[in-house]
Amino acid sequence: MTDAARHLLVVAHTGRADSLEAGIHVCRRLIDAGLTPVVSDDELADLRAAAPDLAPLALLGVDVPASSLELVIVLGGDGTILRAAELARGCDAPLIGVNLGHVGFLAEAEREDLDEVVQRALEGDYVVEERMTLSVRVKQGDEVVFETWALNEATVEKASRERSLEVVVEVDQRPLSTFGCDGVVMSTPTGSTAYAFSAGGPVVWPGLQAILMVPLSAHALFARPLVVAPDSPVAIELLERSQGHGVLWCDGRRMFELPPGARVVVRRSPKPVLLARLAPRPFVDRLVNKFGLPVDGWRGPASEAAAEERGRA
Repeated sequence: MTDAARHLLVVAHTGRADSLEAGIHVCRRLIDAGLTPVVSDDELADLRAAAPDLAPLALLGVDVPASSLELVIVLGGDGTILRAAELARGCDAPLIGVNLGHVGFLAEAEREDLDEVVQRALEGDYVVEERMTLSVRVKQGDEVVFETWALNEATVEKASRERSLEVVVEVDQRPLSTFGCDGVVMSTPTGSTAYAFSAGGPVVWPGLQAILMVPLSAHALFARPLVVAPDSPVAIELLERSQGHGVLWCDGRRMFELPPGARVVVRRSPKPVLLARLAPRPFVDRLVNKFGLPVDGWRGPASEAAAEERGRA
């Protein structure tokens, strides 16, 4: 593939000065390498206002279709990466994130690694990792009234603070339990360190294929987080007797209002999100680094023989 035919999308949180500056820097690097950076329409004006000499730039969906993207370079936190995943949903381009936010669990690199990320992107020097996503449908009776997807989670929540929801939870098209609650989080392993984690759900290694279900402030004895098989459909139905309306949020970005009787069905999507990785690293290292977990006192295996011996113990 020639450089002239290569299309790299740059997604930055242009409402933040550091992310806007990083976006300009990356675009300049790509232009210097002979490429035309691709940007979305809501960022084009901000980039040109901050750097009037920044040219040429291509507009996603106008000059370059999403299907032609090779890679998406994302500058910001996890929210920016989720937005980039939405922009690139119709293509096979992987995302590589540079964390400019707080935790940045989905990001591959930090601000000081920005130039290395751009160079590795130009050289195509990265590996691609698949992350499971969710297919989400809302049904009213027999009619599908809304359909979307999620990388992190689909959450059914109460719409008003003063009224809880009455829901029935279903797995594999069989009823499991009915309870009142503030909502229910249905998450991928990727999302297990996001909203589901805050709600008391387990951390699930991203290499696993599974769907998590985590009730929010449920009024029931049996309302524990569940981890179900990836091909098991999970459904949350708002009972007709429910006093309050609900709302569906997917990745905190896509919303749909849920009246009593609405039914939200979540399945594994056949289309994963692709993440570009600069080097394979154990997920446990990411947990330790992002959450600042204490590991003082760990000595580790002194040798391969000792490691094998410990494994047999």
